Amino acid sequence: MLPYLDFLARIFAAALFGGLIGLEREKDKKAAGFRTHILVCLGSALMTCLAAASMSQDPMGRDSVARVVAAIITGIGFLGAGNILRERDEHQIHGLTTAASIWIVAGIGIGVGLGFYLFSFIVTVLVVLILMINDYKYLRIDELEGKIKKKKTVKK
Repeated sequence: MLPYLDFLARIFAAALFGGLIGLEREKDKKAAGFRTHILVCLGSALMTCLAAASMSQDPMGRDSVARVVAAIITGIGFLGAGNILRERDEHQIHGLTTAASIWIVAGIGIGVGLGFYLFSFIVTVLVVLILMINDYKYLRIDELEGKIKKKKTVKK
């Protein structure tokens, strides 16, 4: 069974890591922001911790952690799918990055729940950096496409 302090450390780490990603999404006023990302990461860590703790009490419980992880990923897929919208007039899809951030936050929560603090922290930093790319105009794909289109029209 997990000691209570280790269990609490995992829960607080999950809230912190989910919150870091959620803050980045919140500043861009996305549908899933600070609270959503914390709750997804926290819930994933909690369920993973509980499955790991129950494994020591159940002799056949070796598969319980894998089953819980699979269920989390499946459930989060539905939550993420709810964030994806297709605009009829624009023929554009919105919400894919938000859905992906919810999915990766669940993975981070699972990692923390299993005790992989450093790995989960590194992934959190990478996710925040990747999400920040859109903040820099020179790295935005739509800006690059606009520049390419302007060059083609000028040459004609």
